[in-house]
Amino acid sequence: MHNAILQLIAWYKSSLATGGYPLVALLMAMESSLVPLPSELVIPPAAHLAHTHPDQYPLTLWGIVLAGTLGSWLGASAMYWVARLAGRPLVMRFGKYCFIPAQKVEGAERWAAHYGGMGIFVSRLLPVVRHLIGVPAGIVRMNYWKFSAYTVLGSGIWCGVLCWLGVTVGEEQMKGEYHRVTLLLAGTMLVLAGLYYFFVHKQMQKQHEG
Repeated sequence: MHNAILQLIAWYKSSLATGGYPLVALLMAMESSLVPLPSELVIPPAAHLAHTHPDQYPLTLWGIVLAGTLGSWLGASAMYWVARLAGRPLVMRFGKYCFIPAQKVEGAERWAAHYGGMGIFVSRLLPVVRHLIGVPAGIVRMNYWKFSAYTVLGSGIWCGVLCWLGVTVGEEQMKGEYHRVTLLLAGTMLVLAGLYYFFVHKQMQKQHEG
């Protein structure tokens, strides 16, 4: 597993030098659709490499944020239109073959029904529902432009946070202050865990009990 991760990192570093923004956008589109590819493995490394090796990686942080946001919107839009055109019965029946099991669809539906448009925005900052939220939005035929606006806003903020984390962690690593790297990562995970618990887990639990 460790060797596989090292090979993946090596591939990304070499591909990013030539693929640039389109590669970032493509990977983020995959992350927002069916492929379980964490955005934490896409944006922070790109930001770190662009910040520390600008000659080899001619990317800007703003460009990475824009590319990541565009990719997230494209992937989420694909999920939205597939769900809207296919309909709930088809998604519930065959979604499990595309990494969308029925229980996750139902949970995302409860989330979307409770929080509405603002739920689309918040979902872009949370695990589990982030790449699935386009499914219930499409099923209930939410206004596409409203869906897009909230998706772009939430994705832009998320990509910005990931960029900041990549640059900050990279700088601390160069200074040898590994304890600060640990604190940053632990703090980020704690915030995400808190958001997930209060906005996703408790809500889905209430809906299930009700």
